Amino acid sequence: MSQTVAGASQATHADLLAPIREYVVDEETHLNAPAVVVRADEVQTVLSTLKAEAGLDHCACVTAQEYADRYETIYHLRSYDDPTRELSVVVPTTSDDPTSESAAPVYPTAAWHEREAYDLVGIHYEDHPNLRRLLLPETWQGHPLSRDYDQSQPQIVTYREHQRLLEDERTGPDRMHLNMGPHHPSTHGVLHLNIELDGEEVAAVDPDIGFIHRCEEQMCQSKTYRHQIMPYPDRWDWSGAGLLNEWAYARAAEDFVDIEVPEYAQVIRTMCGEFSRILGHMLAVATYALDVVSEFTAVFQWGIRDREIVQDILEDLTGQRLMFNYFRLGGVAWDLPEPRETFFENIREFLDGLPEKLGEYHDMLTSNEIIQMRTVDTGYLDPETAKAYGCTGPVARGSGVDYDLRRDDPYGYYDELDWSVVTEDGGDNFSRLLVRMREVEESAKIIEQCVDLLEEWPEDDREIQANVPRTIRPDPDTEIYRAVESAKGELGIYMCSDGTDTPARFKIRGPSFSHVQTLPEMARGEYIPDLVATIGSLDPIMGDVDR
Repeated sequence: MSQTVAGASQATHADLLAPIREYVVDEETHLNAPAVVVRADEVQTVLSTLKAEAGLDHCACVTAQEYADRYETIYHLRSYDDPTRELSVVVPTTSDDPTSESAAPVYPTAAWHEREAYDLVGIHYEDHPNLRRLLLPETWQGHPLSRDYDQSQPQIVTYREHQRLLEDERTGPDRMHLNMGPHHPSTHGVLHLNIELDGEEVAAVDPDIGFIHRCEEQMCQSKTYRHQIMPYPDRWDWSGAGLLNEWAYARAAEDFVDIEVPEYAQVIRTMCGEFSRILGHMLAVATYALDVVSEFTAVFQWGIRDREIVQDILEDLTGQRLMFNYFRLGGVAWDLPEPRETFFENIREFLDGLPEKLGEYHDMLTSNEIIQMRTVDTGYLDPETAKAYGCTGPVARGSGVDYDLRRDDPYGYYDELDWSVVTEDGGDNFSRLLVRMREVEESAKIIEQCVDLLEEWPEDDREIQANVPRTIRPDPDTEIYRAVESAKGELGIYMCSDGTDTPARFKIRGPSFSHVQTLPEMARGEYIPDLVATIGSLDPIMGDVDR
């Protein structure tokens, strides 16, 4: 509905629309991509055609919202081979009958997205494999994001006996229902797993989320674009990847209103982003040692030790150790700390010592026979299933899916630097561990190049922020979806404007949301210890899931 297309050329636009031209009711223009409007009873036909003939095999995000005269579902489609080939499929329904075909038979990852849309907005999806609430109890009355929702109404959450997941499929004395979580050290947050055991094997797993829902999207919808939203992204993923979360919002908002970030600030952002990636991966590796072999004395403490060094560096830069709030629309809050030489010296000291430390990690982890026995050929995720569930980041790259937005949809200063995308073909827990450890090496390589550039940058050309209007009011009905490569994968932001200085709709596409959804596929037929190792290999943060 906006005026320009930034994502696809006219040729690409025509190429994407050609296979589905007969189904297109109307066309819109979102800032990131062209958009088509299709009928609610032709969703599966359109999406399956786009997947098979246009190569749009990545359903990156699904956004649902209610307008005064209609409900609307938007499927944000991309190609794993080229994420700049993207298309938004808009599916409106009437206000009195918000029913649409489900996309889950075409894109399995849409199953949870549509459950969330049904739960919070109230849209029904026909042919959905299991349309029930996702975040709220089944007994909840109403849909909290609908326009007529009564926040004052009483709610009663009834006690329900534990139900077996496979009641009609398996019988016999060896079946047992097991609850894992929601408060459990190996679930990496407030995650409840309903597990059905057949003897010692996992027969089924049903992840139960919603225990930590903090209404981050709704809080961002009540805040102004210019100043008030930016402190929130740090809190979506508290593993230390906050600067990457800030970048996700900054990239979406800057493209929303056409803000050009100075080159110097882009280099600083790129350096910060890779420090955040190291923070995230170090915590993932350290806690993985705890999960799999209870290795607290060495690997866990090493991971915390090395995180502390990085946090010291970022504290010098941002003033904070975890909730950084350093990015600003148009750049960063302030320049590098003085004396610059000391700041650079501290970074180089960390980088110089990193290869030896990583060697020790490999000695204790990847060369450890117990780790190998617990992780090789467990938690297997084949590349096609990874794509079907919208997996990105180390989870997808551990299955050989060569997808990284830093390279494939460049932003910041990444396309000017020398680095490599890390992939492993094993598709198991061990491969995902290897990807994270190798990505730390690549992050160090990127940081070193950024430091080289910043040391030589002319003093009179160190512009840290663009000239951004004090109040930002995008045109009404402007829409955008933009994403960055966080430590865990594709972190996307969808925004829709109503012409005011606050978003009409703010949607967070957290990578962990898709990854946790894959657990039933990965755990079936394995054992409880394998399930613990698999959860850790996904590196989920529940604030990234429930938002």
